[in-house]
Amino acid sequence: MSSEMELVVDAGGDVRCVYGEELDLRELGKLQITRASHVEPDRDGFWWADMGPVEGPVLGPFRSRSEALGAERGWLRRREEQVAY
Repeated sequence: MSSEMELVVDAGGDVRCVYGEELDLRELGKLQITRASHVEPDRDGFWWADMGPVEGPVLGPFRSRSEALGAERGWLRRREEQVAY
């Protein structure tokens, strides 16, 4: 099974990404891990991605946690693209 991890390197050499275990990030240097969202279910079993930790919106509802995680990643990717330009 193949998996991918997108790394963004800024002009100063800092690397940002959505944390995953595809790579041992410690090999890149000292880590600073911060939360980008809270992905949680509601009482009805729907999932929400609260992007508040990065001053973003609440995304959802989604029928599955994986959908909410996909929306989280998509929102972060679009945000990163906007910052880059």
